[in-house]
Amino acid sequence: MNGSNRSIDPSCREKPPLAIDIILKLDIFGIILYSVLTFMAAVSMLLFIEECIYIYRKVPSNKKSVIIWVNGAAPVIGTMSCLGMWIPRATMFTDMTSACYFAIVVFKFLIMMLEEVGGDEAFLRRAAKHKLKISTGPCCCCCLCLPHVDITRRTLFLLKLGSFQFALMKIVFTVLSIVLWTNGTFDLADLSITGAAIWINPFVGILTIIALWPVAISFMHLRLVLRTLKIIPKYAMYQLVLILSQLQTAIINILALNGTIACTPPFSAASRGYMMSQQLLILEMFIITLVTRLLYRRQYDPLPVEEHNDNENTKMVMIPDSA
Repeated sequence: MNGSNRSIDPSCREKPPLAIDIILKLDIFGIILYSVLTFMAAVSMLLFIEECIYIYRKVPSNKKSVIIWVNGAAPVIGTMSCLGMWIPRATMFTDMTSACYFAIVVFKFLIMMLEEVGGDEAFLRRAAKHKLKISTGPCCCCCLCLPHVDITRRTLFLLKLGSFQFALMKIVFTVLSIVLWTNGTFDLADLSITGAAIWINPFVGILTIIALWPVAISFMHLRLVLRTLKIIPKYAMYQLVLILSQLQTAIINILALNGTIACTPPFSAASRGYMMSQQLLILEMFIITLVTRLLYRRQYDPLPVEEHNDNENTKMVMIPDSA
């Protein structure tokens, strides 16, 4: 028993290494890997800055802000992951920053779809003869018996509120987590019932699902109206960023905390899991940045006026006649 304890490298039980320790221990492969990933993160941010300039010059004022926010999801997450890769002890903060930014992007994507239609008033006019189907993911995709909902100002307000609450509460819980961390109460590795993380993270997960629901409802009813604006691949990229930055990272971190990912000095098992997650995100966000640049770099002309006929292709549920 004592022999097995002595065989464990002391660094496997320590905190993540300092940035200077990583630099000093890099071999040729490590230097190349870190250089290429840093280059990808830098290029992603430069492309985002260039895209912001293009949007500022070419896009109508009511769409500038939301499109810039949505475009920035992949570059911001990639940049934060690069910082976390070089400074492992800051990983918790870089992940929190990325998560807060994406929480805002969830709300902004909903607003972007409404603005692409022409704004709230235009959306309500187009939806005057339709109903919303709310039996969609991620909450109620299996609840086909749910009634269709009339599209009113109150319905639109509830859709916005459902996504906005996540943008607000995610920031609130992030600040709370940092405050508890300074007090030694919050620790991502502490999964005991007395730890703060085991209570905060599941609650944030519930808020995330609630926030994604209004976006999915709106997309399902506007996807054909906005098909010429490539809303389907845009939504796919938005969903991909969500899966990679949230679900993939959570899976890797759980495997690391369970010891499935082996310790490799100077990284402990948990630190190595975080490092793998950061490196994967840099590569993935770089590719997504290139794709989203192609999707959003276009002429932003207004949608044609909706034609009211039997072949109307708006993916809205018609209100049945009361006769």
